[in-house]
Amino acid sequence: MPDFTTLEKTNGESLRPQDWSLSVRKTCQPGDMNEYLEGWRAFFDHYAQISDEWHRRNAGYHQSIAHLMKHYVPDGSRVLEIGCATGDLLAAVRPAVGVGIDISAEMVRIASSKHPDLQFQQMSAEELELGDCKFDYIILSDIVGFFFDIKYVFQQLRHYCHPGTRIVINWYSRLWQPLLTLVEKLGLKYPQPLLNWTTSEDIANLLNLASFEVIYHRTFILLPKRFPLLTRFANRYLAQLPGFRSLCLTNWIVARPFALEPPAPPPTVSVICACRNEEGNIEQIARRVPEMGGGTELIFVEGHSHDNTLAECKRMQTLLPERNINVFVQQGHGKGDAVRRGFAQAKGDILMIIDADVSVVPEDLPQFYEALVNRRGEFINGSRLVYLMDPKAMRFLNLLGNKFFALLLSRLLGQRVKDTLCGTKAMWRRDYEQLAARRSYFGEFDPFGDFDLLFGAAKLNLKIVEVPIRYRERVYGSTNISRFSDGFLLLRMCRVAAAKLFFLG
Repeated sequence: MPDFTTLEKTNGESLRPQDWSLSVRKTCQPGDMNEYLEGWRAFFDHYAQISDEWHRRNAGYHQSIAHLMKHYVPDGSRVLEIGCATGDLLAAVRPAVGVGIDISAEMVRIASSKHPDLQFQQMSAEELELGDCKFDYIILSDIVGFFFDIKYVFQQLRHYCHPGTRIVINWYSRLWQPLLTLVEKLGLKYPQPLLNWTTSEDIANLLNLASFEVIYHRTFILLPKRFPLLTRFANRYLAQLPGFRSLCLTNWIVARPFALEPPAPPPTVSVICACRNEEGNIEQIARRVPEMGGGTELIFVEGHSHDNTLAECKRMQTLLPERNINVFVQQGHGKGDAVRRGFAQAKGDILMIIDADVSVVPEDLPQFYEALVNRRGEFINGSRLVYLMDPKAMRFLNLLGNKFFALLLSRLLGQRVKDTLCGTKAMWRRDYEQLAARRSYFGEFDPFGDFDLLFGAAKLNLKIVEVPIRYRERVYGSTNISRFSDGFLLLRMCRVAAAKLFFLG
């Protein structure tokens, strides 16, 4: 490793960026971690004095990074940034609690002066020591290439994670290395030593070795310089098209910790059943929904039925006093409205939905509970398209439509979803409360509730996992779904998701 402490010529004249680039590129293996870190401390102490000027010169790139980071990190979160520099990115995500660490004491001094409402400490990622703090989001922006031992740093981060913590990482693609070297020589970018050569597969593997699971991997920023109209078009649309995606400057990964202890005592469960004209199915549901975890609450939300569904719900509430059954009448219209009413009334730690047509049997619900409690996922979606289903359970055009929306939504959400319209779902109530608080991001657009929950889960960076269930033909009543008019509505909702979740540049 070169001695970065020699930053001046012997006559006192400062090295030009071009000279500095030539000197620091003569790299070799460091003798040990301490030597390596000391070199970087000197490098960033020097750079701190001129970092704001270089950020101004390349404002388009840094604005794009901040814009993307704000998409992945919600306002009001507890955020730790590793390698925070002068604190501008940490401030941009508007945390409720923001802590930044940097190897450079000079960077920390400047950050503390610029952003007095945030906390900054001087330490390297390899020497991280923050006590018992836990964070909702940990940001590593353009920093993994500098680490002495990337896996070791990831392992250190686990001490500051709770089960819902998300690690957000971005770094530049080595495909751009020749061009970046050229612009450094031209004085358009501040020169850096050669960094660790990491691909997306490398980072995903190192995260896995440190007991993290990748939720998303995306590429962004096709054009880092700002040109009127052209930059927005290139970064927002072209960058997401096949072929162009591989040419993007930055890789992005969102990951979550796994192998953390399950909650104790066992969480309670609320099962919400939206029911309209389902009189003949209510007793089955009331008797067959199993007891789960620390106790199960069954909530019927009746939707202005033309039969005796409401009376039947109340009858079962009286007939089965040993069951915790509650009955409400929805105030609006549509299944989505009914589910939201049920969720608002629920007392359980876990929220589940089951359709009133009993096409998915209540006995399948413990699978959803186990997937949540064992941290296999954080939004559990049923899939009717794995096991053999009853011949009349799903009409052929419905099946084709479901497969089409599954392919489209998987691309837009960034996670695989095989069955977008299965009515059986489960999530933690704390996650739903965050989803509901941020519902205005998409708008009140979904009368069914399925896409509303899927889109919200994706925006919260929740791990979506599907549980295969068996789909049966309904034995009472008829479906409330219109294939064609509802299909066009689903397409319009996908357009919302494309604008809010996919085309982000």
